[in-house]
Amino acid sequence: MQDRQLEILRAIVDEYVATQEPVGSKIIAEKHSLGVSPATIRNEMAILEEQGLITQPHTSAGRIPTNSGYRVFVDKIAEIKPLSSAERRAIETFMGNSDNLDDLLVRTAKMLAQITNQVAVIQYPDEDKVVLAGTANLARNNSHEPAGAIYPVLEALEEQVVLLRLLADATSEIQVRIGQEQGEIGLQSTSIVSTQYSTPGTTVGALGVLGPTRMNYAATMATVNTVARYIGRFIGGSNS
Repeated sequence: MQDRQLEILRAIVDEYVATQEPVGSKIIAEKHSLGVSPATIRNEMAILEEQGLITQPHTSAGRIPTNSGYRVFVDKIAEIKPLSSAERRAIETFMGNSDNLDDLLVRTAKMLAQITNQVAVIQYPDEDKVVLAGTANLARNNSHEPAGAIYPVLEALEEQVVLLRLLADATSEIQVRIGQEQGEIGLQSTSIVSTQYSTPGTTVGALGVLGPTRMNYAATMATVNTVARYIGRFIGGSNS
């Protein structure tokens, strides 16, 4: 895939995540400084559509990413950028006020859900038990979907065994599963960003953020990555 096509795909993903509206060539030309005309962008969009990376919903002139498009975006474009020092301090201060493991994980799950505006799932260290927060975000993030579309997701999230399976393949690297890459049928309209957390030398648990496939992957990956490091640090007894 050519660099220009990747940049156009990035622009479509960014705009669609921000607006939830199909993205046209004129918007990309006006807002993303690619140095080419809307006509050239339309030609490149046609190629992206042939490759199955974007699609045209209904009769709209704009395009939206497909799950394959999000996959390419995550694999080739999205970067795990470090959070700002202010964001890191806020997370560390929030978590530092916890005085036991239960409080730490509950507070952290709520914070992670608030920061990402998604659902947060955190596994207890070495236990088949999870903390869940932010399910109300699902309704807000899916307000444009048909009534009832959210129910299979909510039903799946009620089962601890499902939540544990969500985190089962987490590794020390950030993992992203998109749409039908999810094993659970009820969650195939969502994506999950997950990773392990560890104390020095020992992996003890996992955490993740689940939301619509149009989530802000780059920001979510950065937040999950940072929070995982802090959880391991606090459980290991070191705040430095």
